[in-house]
Amino acid sequence: MGFIAAFVCLIAMRFTVRRSSGASAALLFAFGLLMGLAMSPTLVYYANVNPQALWQAGGATALFIAACGGIGFATRRDLSGLARASFWALIALILFGVVMIFVNIPGGSLTYSIIGLVIFAGLTMSDFQRLRRLTDIDSAPLMAASIFLDALNVFLFFLRLFSRNNNR
Repeated sequence: MGFIAAFVCLIAMRFTVRRSSGASAALLFAFGLLMGLAMSPTLVYYANVNPQALWQAGGATALFIAACGGIGFATRRDLSGLARASFWALIALILFGVVMIFVNIPGGSLTYSIIGLVIFAGLTMSDFQRLRRLTDIDSAPLMAASIFLDALNVFLFFLRLFSRNNNR
């Protein structure tokens, strides 16, 4: 329910961003709160079962976002083509994930996570470049939500990788 409510907040934020900055900020807060509540059972599970994977994923995510964000922020070359390609690659990755539900693919989970990290490297770089070029303060809540989702997905891919390595 938390994920669905957070998604609704994102959609509502898209409509309120031009009308009311206060409402957009409130929806951004609600989005973050709902995502935190929705993610908490997963984090508690890993904290109890494999806390080392949780710490490793957190550290790797910080380094990954700092590196990709820094590259995207510093790059003068337009990364909108990379953003478009990363978006379509993300759609393909989602379809691959659906196929993996029904078909056991050897090494599929590892492949899924690595490809996901590559895709979110592109999305993170393009989001930070958009942040640098941002001139309209009204769209700041949408940029914050976008970068938050980049970091959350990178964290989940790393968590999947590190928990996989510790179970061997």
